[in-house]
Amino acid sequence: MRRLLLAAALLALAACAAPSQPANLGELKLALLEYQRSGAYARDLASVAREAEAYVRTMAGKVARPALVLDIDETALSNWPTMPANDFGYIPNGPCDALPAGPCGASAWELSGRAEAIAPTLALFRTARASGVAVFFITGRTEDKRAATARNLSAAGYDGWAGLVLKPQTLKVESAADYKAPEREKIEASGYRIIANVGDQPSDLAGGHALRSFLLPNPFYRIR
Repeated sequence: MRRLLLAAALLALAACAAPSQPANLGELKLALLEYQRSGAYARDLASVAREAEAYVRTMAGKVARPALVLDIDETALSNWPTMPANDFGYIPNGPCDALPAGPCGASAWELSGRAEAIAPTLALFRTARASGVAVFFITGRTEDKRAATARNLSAAGYDGWAGLVLKPQTLKVESAADYKAPEREKIEASGYRIIANVGDQPSDLAGGHALRSFLLPNPFYRIR
C-alpha cells in the first residue's frame, strides 16, 4: 500500500512539474557577448587554429600538391561588429552606415570590405603558404560579392591564395555542404590533395574531400 501511495505521489508531482523549455534567449545573448568580450572566444579560436597549423606544417611535404581550404566568414574574416549591432539577428539587406549602432545589412557590410582578419587563421594561412601549400577559399557569399571579398581578403593580409570560390547567385541548395563539398571535389580533380579543411560551421566540413577537417568555434549563428 505504501508503495502504491508513493508511486501515486510521484506521478502527481511529475504532472505538476513545469514542461521543459529552451534556454532564455535574452540570457543567451548576454552569454554570447561575455564569451566574445572576455577573450574566451579568441582563445578557443587560437586553440583550434594552432592545431590546424601544426597539422598543415607536418603534412605539407608528405603529399603532392597539398592544398588548404578555408571558409571566409567567422573563419578567415570576422563579422563581429555587425552581430551586437543587429542583436544577433540576420538582416540581409539595407544600409550598414551607423556602426557600432545598428541595423547593419549583411550585403552592405560584405560589399564594404571592412571585415578584419581572424588572426589565428591568418597565421595558419601564412604558415601554409610558407610551407608550399596552395590555399583556396570556399565561401557562401554570392558571386556579386567577388570583387569586394577579394579586396577585403587582400586588405586583411591574405595574399597569394590559389582560388576564391563563391556561390552562384541562382544556386539553391538544402545545405551549404551540398555546394561546398562538390567544390572541394573539383579542387581535388584539378590535381591538388586537400590536407585540411577549416570552417566555423559543420556544413563547411561535411561531405569529405579533405584528409582532415577543423571546426572553429562559432556559437553566434548556424548555417545549415
